Amino acid sequence: MNNLSEFFVLIVIVSIQGGSSWALVVSTGDFNKDFSVNWSPSHVNTSPDGTERTLILDKNSGGGFVTNDMFLFGQFDMKIKLIPGNSAGTVVAFYLTSNQTNRDEVDFEFLGNVAGQPYILQTNVYANGFDEREQRIKLWFDPTKDFHTYSILWNIHQIVFMVDWVPIRTYRNHADKGVPYPTWQPMALQTSIWNGEDWATNGGKDKIDWTNSPFTASFKDHKIDACIWKGDDPGLCSAESPTNWWNNDRFGSLTWAQRRLYRWVRKYYLVYDYCRDYPRFNNNLPRECSLTKY
Repeated sequence: MNNLSEFFVLIVIVSIQGGSSWALVVSTGDFNKDFSVNWSPSHVNTSPDGTERTLILDKNSGGGFVTNDMFLFGQFDMKIKLIPGNSAGTVVAFYLTSNQTNRDEVDFEFLGNVAGQPYILQTNVYANGFDEREQRIKLWFDPTKDFHTYSILWNIHQIVFMVDWVPIRTYRNHADKGVPYPTWQPMALQTSIWNGEDWATNGGKDKIDWTNSPFTASFKDHKIDACIWKGDDPGLCSAESPTNWWNNDRFGSLTWAQRRLYRWVRKYYLVYDYCRDYPRFNNNLPRECSLTKY
């Protein structure tokens, strides 16, 4: 990027191109209707109109909720505001998971930090039970001051992780080249807050300061445009059609504007990429690391 104004112009372009006004919206916008609390109801609070929800972490428990439906491909958006102050050791998660033994999973994990240090956003992909595909970035804003939109686009071509419509990571479907890719296991959308002090901050050296508890993360304005899994032929969800807009060729790769933003994030905010961790893989990186990213 040459200057900040160009950056914001590109964000507008990406936002417009990422829109899907013709899509079938399967979410109601009401947490009480679209989700069920699956962990510690006493640590999950919902606004009277159902449009905003908070998760609480204290010494007793964390909390979480999950969609009532399972999905096979689509786009999943959530506005999240993270824990302010000293959040070291805490983890807030927003992810898709099949909950099977050889599970597929697509993760956003927000790793807390000591006061004054930036949040770390970790992403990961499980495909048929295989993971070890972590990437980490620093965010270009304070995610505790306001809500920001975090999105997962999952289609037959690629998975795209987005922050305020900026693509921060892609994982392409290279199944034809022997790379595992989530294509057949339906997944639910889940969120949670939990104690990850044994690993989340500074390799587990910075523990949770419970004098700052309870820790609270807030969620609102969720939007799910996806193929609801009803045990039917998976081909119904993988077809290209006006209803399954996410599978159309238009969303088969990043646009030129998205590619510039993607490279901007990688250049200035990437702090860890498994595809650069040669010692971890004994100089034998996973196959997708040498293949195209978009």
